[in-house]
Amino acid sequence: MPEASFFTDMLQSITDHGRQLLFSGPRNTQAAAKADLHTLCEMLLSSRGEASGMALAAEILDRWEALDSDGAQAFLQMLHERFGPDVSKLDQAIERYRTDKSSTAVIALHQAAEPRRQELLRRLNHAPNGTAKLVRMRQQLLASEDRSEAYRALDADFTHLFGSWFNRGFLTLRPIDWSTPANILEKIIKYEAVHEIASWEELRRRLAPADRRCFAFFHPRLADEPLVFVEVALTRSVPSAIGDVLDEGREQINADEATTAVFYSISNCQDGLRGISFGNFLIKQVVDDLRRDLPGLKNFVTLSPVPGFARWLAKARASATESFMSEAARKALIVLDDPNWPDNEKTASEVERVLLPLAARYFLTERTPEGRPVDPVARFHLGNGARLERLNFQGDRSAKAMQQAHGLMVNYLYKLDDIVANHEALAQRGEVIASPAVKSLLNQNDEARRGGNGQQGSRAFAQIMNSTLGGGRK
Repeated sequence: MPEASFFTDMLQSITDHGRQLLFSGPRNTQAAAKADLHTLCEMLLSSRGEASGMALAAEILDRWEALDSDGAQAFLQMLHERFGPDVSKLDQAIERYRTDKSSTAVIALHQAAEPRRQELLRRLNHAPNGTAKLVRMRQQLLASEDRSEAYRALDADFTHLFGSWFNRGFLTLRPIDWSTPANILEKIIKYEAVHEIASWEELRRRLAPADRRCFAFFHPRLADEPLVFVEVALTRSVPSAIGDVLDEGREQINADEATTAVFYSISNCQDGLRGISFGNFLIKQVVDDLRRDLPGLKNFVTLSPVPGFARWLAKARASATESFMSEAARKALIVLDDPNWPDNEKTASEVERVLLPLAARYFLTERTPEGRPVDPVARFHLGNGARLERLNFQGDRSAKAMQQAHGLMVNYLYKLDDIVANHEALAQRGEVIASPAVKSLLNQNDEARRGGNGQQGSRAFAQIMNSTLGGGRK
């Protein structure tokens, strides 16, 4: 991006001139060499000149990057201890507000309550590559084992600022294809978090064919660093297994033959931006772009992993107090402890009969203490207004998927006319909107617990699944 490169070069030039002014002369050079990071940060907050401020910010970030892990941890601790709110000013603002509820008093209280480190971080952001370095600083913070009050306060400051700096208005959506510069393609390989890309040839198979698409969000201050990207398969039907999408020998089609867009991998790229949501905007804009370019597309679905399911199921199996799981189900699922269980067709069929109704409960009934769905991927898609459409037994036989979800995958359906209503149902009433096929599985689980006919429920589910999505597993 030439504009971004020009802007970066300009910032670097201003910073270099500022350093010449700030550190020129033997007295200033000696003072700068002796100044510790705390002193430099105080100097930056009191600085009024643009060039000198950028030079100070660059000097602080350069020194921070040279710190070892203990030094970096001490720097973060210093930000909390020495750059919090001015307590005396805050007390005065509180007392004023008690007797004066005017807008002026509210503004003064807001300004006094803001930690000084927020303004410090804003000024550090002025340095060349300052945004990228601050993202790495938060990544370092998140990686620490510290979960003290200092950690929470500092992370709240980063989250507040990043939420503004990385809002949707600053992001640009760019298609990623086989002609994209190699330095960005390397990062797609590196950051792929759902289905590993093992080679350049595998990446080519995901990007080059006519029935494949990939899109990424970028920020102008991180020009060649994708923030989040989504891989899309254009198909004639809704896939129930990742092999239908990624197998080398799959049938390729022309894009205009496709009726379905399948979002099969969404990967966040910058760990320092964890908790700053981009994916919801990404999916909605990609849907708009695909509908514009390919009007024959009728269905927009995901083929998603279920990263928390195996952990939840193991806990339920181990607990004698979980009344929703029958003793017969516990006995049937003992085979899950054998890594070779999927290779036996009879065993796999029995596991499917027992496991899918429990999976329906996992999605439709189980909640976090905050009242949200327990699965992180489900929280994302359901919160975006998608419908829980289908549970796919052994949709992914990779080692990672077997460990996380016993191979289970899920289709979430983005039906544009229903997105708002689905989102409101979850947000206002805690209700997960699901297809009749999935709801029937929950009823089957209740029947099994009461000693009902699970086989009959399984056949009913298969019939509903065939009628809603045109077939079961492929």
